[in-house]
Amino acid sequence: MEYLCGNFIALKPTIHPIDKSRLSTVDFNNLPFGKVFSDHMLVADYEDGQWKTVRIVPYGPIELMPAISALHYGQAIFEGMKAYKNAEGEIFLFRSQENFKRYNLSSDRMCMPAIPKEIFIDGLKELLKVDSDWIPNLENTSLYIRPFGFATDDYVGIRPSDSYKFIIFTCPVGPYYNQPLHVKMSEDFTRAFPNGTGEAKCAGNYAAAMLPQKLAKEQGFDQLIWLDGKTMSKIEESGTMNLFFVIDGTLVTPQTTGTILHGVTRDSVIQLAKHHGWKVEVRDIYAQEIVDAHFAGLLEEAFGAGTAATIAPIQSISYQGKRMELPPVEEAKVAPLLYNMLNDLKLGHAPDPFGWLEKI
Repeated sequence: MEYLCGNFIALKPTIHPIDKSRLSTVDFNNLPFGKVFSDHMLVADYEDGQWKTVRIVPYGPIELMPAISALHYGQAIFEGMKAYKNAEGEIFLFRSQENFKRYNLSSDRMCMPAIPKEIFIDGLKELLKVDSDWIPNLENTSLYIRPFGFATDDYVGIRPSDSYKFIIFTCPVGPYYNQPLHVKMSEDFTRAFPNGTGEAKCAGNYAAAMLPQKLAKEQGFDQLIWLDGKTMSKIEESGTMNLFFVIDGTLVTPQTTGTILHGVTRDSVIQLAKHHGWKVEVRDIYAQEIVDAHFAGLLEEAFGAGTAATIAPIQSISYQGKRMELPPVEEAKVAPLLYNMLNDLKLGHAPDPFGWLEKI
């Protein structure tokens, strides 16, 4: 059934199943992150001012013209989210509405058409039903979900495209980080600048970060902590994660001012902490404040929070040639507790006072 609504035609996806599943070739006890792909993907096209032709097809190559706008001018955005399966076989999405909203905030910033909920949310649910056997239920596993969109006009000219493609594919995954992280504050590069694209989840943000991250890894660091572009003194985020610090018993995280991502996990951590009566501060955090807190013995923990990593403990922070070793992560109290609380929520094993969980 097809019906018109605003500037899109909403369709229940047509399903074209794969001839032979690849599921039997996967070792679910040894899942690398982002390298194993499920059988199917959802695809939709934007043409003549409407989203149309929504279908679920076997995961595989897509044919593109060399002149498409995304390849030349960077009109490309994406999201990251997960589905979970508990020991009882129940399947859940966690705060999918927030990913849907953030995707459309990114599309607006990149001058791309919004994706309707009927395609992003309802289409995703259909995809998960088709590939439900790909959702792992072993400890520290999940199904990573990658919705993304890009411009497809076959035209070399700097203007918004008239045509776009939207795709969702999925990957069964294990942990993103296996060990506590050693990070360095970036003093030579900046990730974003006020009034730029810092809070949009656009491809260019990540491409621009690759050189400084590569240089940091050559120096023995796992990730960078980005500082603000104006003064290079305020902490923003780290790679694929928002940042949290426990300073003298208070959970502190940078505020969002247009240059860092509105992380869904970040917001979940803040709300969970406040719900349990913890002291939380969302504010500017200066690099020097972290140095001072460390040498005063007040920096108790540091960790990243993101969809891929969930909660990633930080073992050391380097700045201006000084390496600050944090207390052993085995002694941490806040990060492990938050990790367990989030996991229990996502698997339906704990009460959900926020209405975040959605059973498929």
